[in-house]
Amino acid sequence: MTVLTRWDPFRATTNLQDRINRLLRESFNPETPEEALTTTSLAPPVDIYEDEHKIALKIEVPGIDEKDIDVRIEGNTLTVHGERKLEKEEKEENFRRVERQYGTFTRSFTLPGSVDPGQVSADYDKGMLKINLPKKAEAKPKQIKVNIRHEKTLEAKAPGKVA
Repeated sequence: MTVLTRWDPFRATTNLQDRINRLLRESFNPETPEEALTTTSLAPPVDIYEDEHKIALKIEVPGIDEKDIDVRIEGNTLTVHGERKLEKEEKEENFRRVERQYGTFTRSFTLPGSVDPGQVSADYDKGMLKINLPKKAEAKPKQIKVNIRHEKTLEAKAPGKVA
């Protein structure tokens, strides 16, 4: 009996990626427990909103001191860099489970030409970094009024009709 299976072109790629990840995890064993806690990659989630006046980014960075966050624009790229440091007050051997990620992160975003880099602002409140990217005046949509023209039309007499 022949069994047909659907061919998935990405199955081999996914399997290969899983094998590479497993190999790297197994071959790279940090020497100290502190290093084991800090080697996970930190990538804070970002929400991006846009309206006719601005683009706004909201980045979740709880537990990161505002002095450990760097926001900069170079060319048309916005880069946010930060670090969540492992608290040294607790002894690592007392941890039962560590799910929070520690270490440095960098997030980069390509800005559209409509953003005015001179007006960018950033606020940090309760673990939320909010970056406002105002749009240039010429990039904002303009409402254009449509004028209606009234033309006087002459009623033509149809041929063969007597008035």
